[in-house]
Amino acid sequence: MEELVRKSVLKVDPYVAGKPIEETKRQLGLKEVIKLASNENPLGPSPRAVSAISKALKEINRYPDSQSFYLKKKLARHYSLETDNFVIGNGSDELIDIIIKTFLEPGENIVTSDCTFLEYGIMAQVNERMIKKVPLRYFKYDLEAVLRAVDKKTKLVFIANPNNPTGTYVTREEVADFLEALDDSVTVVFDEAYDSFIDVNDYPDSIGLLRKKKRVIVLKTFSKAYGLAGLRLGYAVSDKNTVSYLERMRQPFNVNMLAQAAGVAALDDRDFLKKSRRAVLEGKKFIYKELSGMGLGFTPSVANFILIDTGRDCLEVFKSMLKFGVIVRDMKQYNLKNFIRVTVGTQTENKRFVRVLKKVLKEKNR
Repeated sequence: MEELVRKSVLKVDPYVAGKPIEETKRQLGLKEVIKLASNENPLGPSPRAVSAISKALKEINRYPDSQSFYLKKKLARHYSLETDNFVIGNGSDELIDIIIKTFLEPGENIVTSDCTFLEYGIMAQVNERMIKKVPLRYFKYDLEAVLRAVDKKTKLVFIANPNNPTGTYVTREEVADFLEALDDSVTVVFDEAYDSFIDVNDYPDSIGLLRKKKRVIVLKTFSKAYGLAGLRLGYAVSDKNTVSYLERMRQPFNVNMLAQAAGVAALDDRDFLKKSRRAVLEGKKFIYKELSGMGLGFTPSVANFILIDTGRDCLEVFKSMLKFGVIVRDMKQYNLKNFIRVTVGTQTENKRFVRVLKKVLKEKNR
């Protein structure tokens, strides 16, 4: 069978998603399972989005608006831009694929980190394009090293800010210096899936960079803070020329009707956004305190998850916690063999996570 498919397909290392709750219940015979593996919103979806979905259900016999007109209009008002500055996608994953297809010829390359969102590398492999990966420095993007890796064949730089899985970020000053030194032929993609949880003062203003005519594309999502991960809704923001080229590569009807309706409504749900943000910030403080008391190392995060050094094989820790109905993310696919990543949940979930982690590590010490 292998001889029937493209050779590049055989080289793809597929994305390993967080383990589903229902599957875990079935496999282990558990009645109660909490999932803290995929950086989802533990508070559920935006109530306004749910209401909008209910109203849109009666129209699902029709194809969705291929241009996502009303969502683009709402986003344009939200950012004080124009509708032509936006591309709507079936999650950020599709947008990453579209960007690579739009910009890279055979032989050209992408530069990113060696420990970042896996889809950059996977989509490069799928599209048979070269990707150069630079090591993190202190669990953070090393923009100076990224700059050194850029060559005449580099067309794109992907920067996850905040970075997944480390939760670290690059500052406004670091980004300004990086863009100043970067050749104008290179486009920088800032993936800001977790920007709603930022609680620092020196985070870059990526939309402001667009207004300064910088060659950037900014990726945003409704999956995290708005709690719409199941609808797969994201968007890219860039200058009008770049957007026009990206639109040529986008499939018609790529974003379903319910997702569009939910996105329009969610942008107005500021109370839910504040509630989600508050839950994450308070939850992180609690988990930090508990981890410090356990003597475990962790990376301070500006996102809704925490990278934790368990001092043990991460797969063993993951499997042991699974038996107690707590799903976390092992970091084996990121080559962080002793690390797990945990999503900040509700306070009840956070307490259960800490309790189970203590129990598992205590058993490993025996």
